[in-house]
Parts: sequence; structure tokens; C-alpha cells
Amino acid sequence: MGLRIDSKFEKRVLTWPPYFWLIIFFLLPMVLIFASAFGQRGAFGGIIWTFTLENFIRIFDPIYFKAIARSFEYSFLATSLTLLISYPVAYYISFSPPRLKGILMFMVILPFWTNFLIRIFSWFILLGRNGLINNALMSLGIISEPLSLLHNAFSVNIGLIYGELPYMILPIIASLDRMNVSLLEASTDLGASKFRTFWRITFPISMPGVITGIIFVFIPMLGQFVVPDILGGTDSFMIGNVITSQYLVVRDWPFGSALSMALMMIVLLIIMVYLRFAPAGFKDVKGII
Repeated sequence: MGLRIDSKFEKRVLTWPPYFWLIIFFLLPMVLIFASAFGQRGAFGGIIWTFTLENFIRIFDPIYFKAIARSFEYSFLATSLTLLISYPVAYYISFSPPRLKGILMFMVILPFWTNFLIRIFSWFILLGRNGLINNALMSLGIISEPLSLLHNAFSVNIGLIYGELPYMILPIIASLDRMNVSLLEASTDLGASKFRTFWRITFPISMPGVITGIIFVFIPMLGQFVVPDILGGTDSFMIGNVITSQYLVVRDWPFGSALSMALMMIVLLIIMVYLRFAPAGFKDVKGII
């Protein structure tokens, strides 16, 4: 006879791998970052394990505080524009015929097949002084000299929107796909206009997908450092660039950890405020957080 294992024990064993993964690759790094945030920078880099609040006090220096404020400014603007672009696209895809819908969905996820750095560098071809946009505008006589479309806030926001666009489109499509189409037919039969039907039925039903998309887009944008580093200038650096510089250039790991913890606490605070004060219908999305 083979050895029979209790079913409860089997269930516990099956839960060990995900717990192990979370502890090793999430909880342990977070503990190390939290502990090092209270340390001091060594003479040649590294960490001196002491307890000091100096790193957190330095965050309020105007230089770093300005970078945090700029990060929120860019992230709010880029997230809003991403939503305005994504919703019509997701709406069109959701109500397309099955064959066309599959093709459009493939086009949405196609950028994931290409390296992110290559996709960001490709914007130099479009936005450069001799890029396609400037050449097209000059050939049409709209401008007499090339526009400065790179290394500024405009190019950073373009890169942020482009990089995170699929993460906004896909959750909205998922919400719209779960909608009962008969509700739209009933609204039309009762005399409601298409505009009223959209605002009273379609948009509220899609709200969990909208909130999910906002969370999936806003948080990565807030910590983004690749896009500002490539497409932005020195006046467009975000907090992610400051943290990267502290780790790789200045080698002040404790201060970099303090900045990371501060950024994380701000994001968690925003999510907690949302869960506390959001309308009841919007809290359906809390299960994903």
C-alpha cells in the first residue's frame, strides 16, 4: 500500500511555494530596504547599520521634494490622458465582431513582444529635430524650424502614456466583456438616448476596470526612471531617477532606501484613502489590491 497523506497536509504543502516566493522575492527585500533606510552611508559606499532618521529628514530638501512633486504631476497627467485614449479604444474592441476583436486584441498586446528600451528609443525617430513629425510639419509649411519635442516634459509624458497604454485598455475590456448586453437593449427600449445609456449603464459597469487600469498605470508611472532618463532632460527627472542615482552613482543606499520607502508609503496612503472614501459601487475593485 502506498503512503496516504492527509488532505489538509496536502493543501498546506501546496501553499508553501507561493508563500516561499513571496517571502524570498517580496517580503525579505522589503525588510532589507526598510532596515537600510535607517542606516548611514559608508565612507566608500555600502551601509553602516545604525539607527538614524537623517535620511527621512533629507527627503524634505527642496531638491528631492521637487522631484517627488514632479513625479506626481507627470503621473496624474499621463494617467488621465491614458484613460482618455484607452476608454474609446477598449469600448470599440469590446463591441467589435469576434474576428475583428481578436485582431485588435493582438495589436494591443503586440508591443509586449518588443523590448521596452527599443520601443522608447524609437520615439527619437518621431520626435527628434530631424524626426518624422518635424520633417512632415516643415514640408507642409506649418513650421519654419524644427520644434523641440525631445528632452522635456512633453516627451516624458508621451513615453509614459505609450509605455502603460495596454495596462489601461485590457482591464476596461475585461469589465465591458462582463456586461449584460440586454441592459443596453432595455435602456433603448425604454427611450433612453445612446449618450444617456452610456453614462447610466455602460460607464458605471466598466468602472471597476477603469479603477483597476488607473492603479496598474499610475503606480508604475510614479516610480518610472527609464522614460525620463531617455526622453527627458535634467529638468524632467522624476523620483525614480533620483533613487536610481542614489543607488548606482552616489552609492548612498540608505538614502535611496528612505526615498523608496517614502514613495511606497505615499502610494499605500492614496490606495487606503480610496478604499475609505470611494463610493460603494467603486469599491468592487478592492479585491485586486
